Amino acid sequence: MESHTDDNSTKITSQQRCVGLLYDERMCQHFNPDDDRHPETPNRIRAIWDKLQTTGITDRCINLDAVDAEDKHILAVHSKKHVDQIKTISYKSVNSMRKLAARLDSIYFNEGSTKSAYLAAGSAIEVAKRVASKELNSAAAIIRPPGHHAEPDEAMGFCLFNNVAIAASYLLNENPEFGVKKILIVDWDVHHGNGTQKMFWNDSRVLFFSVHRHEYGSFYPADDNGSYNMIGEGAGAGYNINVPWENGRCGDADYFAVWDHILLPVAKEFNPDIIIVSAGFDAAVGDPLGGCRVTPFGFSLMLKKLMDLAEGRIVLVLEGGYNLDSIAKSMHACLEVLLEDKPLVGSSEAYPFESTWRVIQAVREELSPFWPTLASDLPQKLISQVSQPPHTLVSSSDSEDDEAPSKLKTIAELLEEVMKPLSNLKVYA
Repeated sequence: MESHTDDNSTKITSQQRCVGLLYDERMCQHFNPDDDRHPETPNRIRAIWDKLQTTGITDRCINLDAVDAEDKHILAVHSKKHVDQIKTISYKSVNSMRKLAARLDSIYFNEGSTKSAYLAAGSAIEVAKRVASKELNSAAAIIRPPGHHAEPDEAMGFCLFNNVAIAASYLLNENPEFGVKKILIVDWDVHHGNGTQKMFWNDSRVLFFSVHRHEYGSFYPADDNGSYNMIGEGAGAGYNINVPWENGRCGDADYFAVWDHILLPVAKEFNPDIIIVSAGFDAAVGDPLGGCRVTPFGFSLMLKKLMDLAEGRIVLVLEGGYNLDSIAKSMHACLEVLLEDKPLVGSSEAYPFESTWRVIQAVREELSPFWPTLASDLPQKLISQVSQPPHTLVSSSDSEDDEAPSKLKTIAELLEEVMKPLSNLKVYA
């Protein structure tokens, strides 16, 4: 049996999957100095790392060192003004940091923000480079701050630099010897990846796919950019796929349906050289911001389905996710897939919501001129298999139990209760 030894003197046999894992405590230096209960907390990545250490995952992976991104690589997707702003923000006065953050959407700064942002972006490049060069089969970067909301000209939604976009641009433009000509970016964070979408809007080398709560533009980032008819322009027309949920509480069955009837058929036709996942876990059960119900089994199966593409060359880059237990279990489940090439043992007995099938059909119709594999109608027998409408589940504890009819509330009452407290609230990455 052939074997080789990596830089960390770990012996890898040819029958094992080589999986890289990157974590650096220095990215915990970025925190909100004015709110220790802010959801984008350093404890997010600490919780994941603790889980992976406890379960022995860290001993089964190739542990990689975090590195700072170079300005030239960040400038491939961000403006010089934005890069200079993040580069210098941590060296300004506390008052200056607060004033700038107040002008931005859902952003905070402290003296550790610059270092953390450069480490997050550089680490995304590092794991992508190791997989693209085929040194590793796959890899995961447990990094923060997240990135997919960061736009070319400004930070927003907890995101300072767009880590995934920077890594994708690096593979496509900086290292032709890797042979990466087509990249699939899968964004399963519960919020739309608006920044990533804009950066590859006209680029047919990147197939960008985002499945997210949208609710007709009322869910963060609260605009129409996440609509299903936003498909790219010019050379990129048809290479931008949005699957916008009409409601919360979407779970495993809804995501599996989207994988099977939109993402996988198109991705197989696109035939990417590598896959980068914007791996936000705020669609997970129990997340305080997401309101969806994807289980660790659900994430593991979604990832397993992707491993049939690009010879399993997949890079996971952490985005959102604010329930510490959920994000730790979800990332653990995904790494088990990368290591063993099989999902967790589990099953999903539920059917998708009726609204899920409606969205899937709308997306397929919109994209069918570009992807003939989507042109056929879905069988009526398939789309007639639906779960109860999500508005019948109204427990404040997000229980799976149906409430008694006397306690059921009208949609209007529910909307009033939800929208009133949120009217002055910024919702996050």
